[in-house]
Amino acid sequence: MADLDSTTTNFDAEQLKADIAAGEEKAPQVNVEADYELAKQFDVADIDKTDAGAEAAEAATAPQGKVSAPEPMNTSSEQAQGDPNAFREMAKDVNPRIEG
Repeated sequence: MADLDSTTTNFDAEQLKADIAAGEEKAPQVNVEADYELAKQFDVADIDKTDAGAEAAEAATAPQGKVSAPEPMNTSSEQAQGDPNAFREMAKDVNPRIEG
């Protein structure tokens, strides 16, 4: 892991930059296209391109426990109707500081 508090990396980079400017070092050549093409080889593992890989992925991501179906809820409008005073009393039970 990199030591972010260290100035060694910055010093080395600055020294390389100065050496390149002075002609003492060659500038590194970067070929982004070639690096990208090479990186694509590692994009997918060889086993993942086979049926065995697909089966392993399915097994690894399958649920480990049973998921129950949700129980239906009664949301009829009859149940939603109520006496506002009953709700106020319930609120007083929960928080007695509320004055009605």
